[in-house]
Amino acid sequence: MDPATLLSFAAAFFVFAASPGPDNMTIIARTVSHGAASGIAYGAGTVAGILIFLVLAAFGLSVIAAEMGGLMTVLRYAGAAWLVWMGVKLWTAEPVLPEVGSVPRKGLGAVFATGVALNLGNPKMPLFYLALLPNVVGPALSWVQVAELAAVIVMVEALVIGFHVLLAGRARRLMRTPAAVRRVNRAAGATMVGAGVAVAVTR
Repeated sequence: MDPATLLSFAAAFFVFAASPGPDNMTIIARTVSHGAASGIAYGAGTVAGILIFLVLAAFGLSVIAAEMGGLMTVLRYAGAAWLVWMGVKLWTAEPVLPEVGSVPRKGLGAVFATGVALNLGNPKMPLFYLALLPNVVGPALSWVQVAELAAVIVMVEALVIGFHVLLAGRARRLMRTPAAVRRVNRAAGATMVGAGVAVAVTR
């Protein structure tokens, strides 16, 4: 695939990835409340879901994915419910001062899986690829071209996720008193509840 086509795809995908939405809000909230590892785990899950849809769209299977309405709806509501539940828990949690530089490991698998499920359950993903791929890279793709596009997606998402994690990490380091932690927890909890509601009502 020529560099100009890859750059066009990268630019279009960057706008899609960097736009404000439930995923980016959740990455920030998870990083502030549980540390960078949690935010990265959720972000990695979203990337995995995006790559799955890339393969489906590239080989003409996105129409089938779009028709699997029941399964996609279950995935979307399950992920949304998890976000709301975690947001409520965070809102009601006792404030604990974070250890700067610590990397929590517990529960990262569940965070990753939620990111995957929410992206697989996102009804806009098949439409995005159906609209983007034919116009930018043509109607048919080889495995090599899919690999090239996947590399572009990973690089763009690394920049977007890294920026949000870095921004939230700096805010996390300002949490020096229990009162500050409580305020941040409630803001992050409200953000996660809002993200869950936004996912649930997406059509």
